[in-house]
Amino acid sequence: MTLGLSAYFCFVNTQEIYMRRCIELAQNGLGLSRPNPSVGCVIVWRDQLIGEGCTSAYGGAHAEVNAINAVTDKSLLSQATLYVTLEPCSHFGKTPPCADLIVKYAIPKVVIGCLDTNVLVAGKGIQRLTASGCDVVVGVLERECREQHRRFFTFQNLQRPYVVLKWAETFDGFIAPTSKDGRRPFWISNAESQQLVHKWRGEEQAILVGTQTVLADNPKLTLRTWSGNNPLRIVLDRSLRIPKSFEVLNDLIPTWVLVDVACKQIPEDQKHIRYIKIDFSQELASQICEVLFRLEVQSVIIEGGRQTLQTFVDAGLWDEARVFVGAQTFGSGVEAPELGATVFEQHQIKDTQLHMYRNTRYQV
Repeated sequence: MTLGLSAYFCFVNTQEIYMRRCIELAQNGLGLSRPNPSVGCVIVWRDQLIGEGCTSAYGGAHAEVNAINAVTDKSLLSQATLYVTLEPCSHFGKTPPCADLIVKYAIPKVVIGCLDTNVLVAGKGIQRLTASGCDVVVGVLERECREQHRRFFTFQNLQRPYVVLKWAETFDGFIAPTSKDGRRPFWISNAESQQLVHKWRGEEQAILVGTQTVLADNPKLTLRTWSGNNPLRIVLDRSLRIPKSFEVLNDLIPTWVLVDVACKQIPEDQKHIRYIKIDFSQELASQICEVLFRLEVQSVIIEGGRQTLQTFVDAGLWDEARVFVGAQTFGSGVEAPELGATVFEQHQIKDTQLHMYRNTRYQV
């Protein structure tokens, strides 16, 4: 027997149903709204979803605005409930405060997944709503909403970008052979895994590699098998060894080159290249995180070689590690980084395994 909609709602928490839809919308916008968090919002009238939206590209409308604009009959808003993954903003930024728009349309009830820890908001959005007489519910699927916004919360609370490590290793634990022909990547994972990596790149604000990876593979560090925004390219180049003809220095995407303070004759910044000095004689991971935080880079995926990856692992400055394990063996070569963590999730992608790790030291 098939249950009707009303009977289904009797068995399931309706607030959670609509909040899960908000989370889906937020996930769909991931990478497009950066550096803003990708928020999801739905508007419900008499158990009917009458409007939904997620955060637009940076500088555009927030999720609440898009959801309200999607409602055809605005008179229904005064009898509706608005669901949103993150507390509505209460300050003027690139756009007016979302809390004010909710008040303008006299939406009587707002259900919020989690509070915004940004000092410009931090409860002020809720205060604005309750002061207008709005009934506000906070904490519906809070854990799931915080998970969805983990990049934003890491940036706000830990004052550093959310750091994702990514590499592929052979079944016997090597990330590269002892030698290879030409400046082309040696693929350990399969084509489907490589496409997934391009999807991941579009979800993060920046991508970082070291000098040896660039010299060995001459990578583009772009999205080519997935639709989305290319991440900002960040290259460690201590003594400016990377030739100007290499792909990472082309004018298609902005690139930041992190160069040693002791390096002489650092070129002037160009339209698409910015040179940033750091001290390569000191611990690198924390310096890189400090630079990226100061320049408002909310997340970074690190696809460097063993040395670059291990630098972040040793410093404990990572949040996720995504490791592809191929079926082939090398017997010898460049060993994979030593993570010292337990697998959080595991997936099989044809002949390649994907091991997902979380750094439990940092749970925002």
